[in-house]
Amino acid sequence: MKINKWMAATAFTVSSLFAATSFAADPLKVGFVYVGPVGDHGWSYEHDQGRLEMQEHFGDKVETTFVENVPEGADAERVITQLAKSGHDLIFTTSFGFMNPTLKAAKRFPNVTFEHATGYKRSKNVSTYVLRTYEGRYVSGVAAGMATKTNTIGYIASFPIPEVIRDINSVYLGAKSVNPDVKIKIVWVNTWYDPGKESDAANALMDQGVDIVIQHTDSPAPLIAAEKRGIMGIGQASDMSHFAPKSHMFSVRDVWAPHYIRTVQEVMDKSWAPEDYWGGFADDILQIVSINPDLPADIQSAITSTHSKIKSGEFHPFTGPMLDNTGKEVIAAGYTLTDAELAAVNWYVEGIDASIPK
Repeated sequence: MKINKWMAATAFTVSSLFAATSFAADPLKVGFVYVGPVGDHGWSYEHDQGRLEMQEHFGDKVETTFVENVPEGADAERVITQLAKSGHDLIFTTSFGFMNPTLKAAKRFPNVTFEHATGYKRSKNVSTYVLRTYEGRYVSGVAAGMATKTNTIGYIASFPIPEVIRDINSVYLGAKSVNPDVKIKIVWVNTWYDPGKESDAANALMDQGVDIVIQHTDSPAPLIAAEKRGIMGIGQASDMSHFAPKSHMFSVRDVWAPHYIRTVQEVMDKSWAPEDYWGGFADDILQIVSINPDLPADIQSAITSTHSKIKSGEFHPFTGPMLDNTGKEVIAAGYTLTDAELAAVNWYVEGIDASIPK
């Protein structure tokens, strides 16, 4: 059959349109791996809120999957590998202990893009992303240092990793800046999410005279325990005000949607490149929310003014001179820790009467 030029051009155009339509209709498959349940009302909950906002933003251009309650270690590697095998183009792994499993999977699947939260190892197809949680912790310390009547604040710590150690320091530095007599007591629970353990830890701290409870765990259990005993507390990762309306001072909320939307767009545009992303007050990916209106006016003012100074860059919590709790200089006068140095903090600041678990 003879095909004239018009027929050939028409066939080419129809074929091209069909191919373009088929390509456009093929959604980007995005997977998420959570260390806790999406109903933890903390860390994993907010990651999932970010996923849902990202999905709404892109509509049928994306297809999302999540796996919750994934233990750190070998189980994580199996889950991440299965997501990569099942055709996911982009995978977010959202806990520090997923770092090495993510890297192993990325090596096996070089055409898949991976983003790992809170870690420090990258490769050609692995980025890291983290929040400047120490900014919120410093504000928490200022509020706690002003509000405490016993001069003793408590910190429920998850695992002895740099992020947690850094945040303990930041809380204490904030508290010490307004209250030279303040002390901090730390209980390690070795879990991210276990309401029973978290509640027990809060009660143990309160039994030792703590009257402000701060947590680096993911459930509202510590705040609920504080409410029962008339003690104040600060919400972690999400807005926890409704769990303890009287005891809740404010929450430091993680807002992941902007990062997820930006990353998905970069993968779609083929402009994604590995990076070490830190989000904080400056880009509103970390927020102070639901300040209790019953707090004294001076504390409310201190919360908002400290937040503003950190957000504007006027103040950075880790600027020297600074000593660790053995008397060694860890930050020289006038020097501010870089992000790489912040990611490697393994010391307690001067004044914390405790040792870091091995």
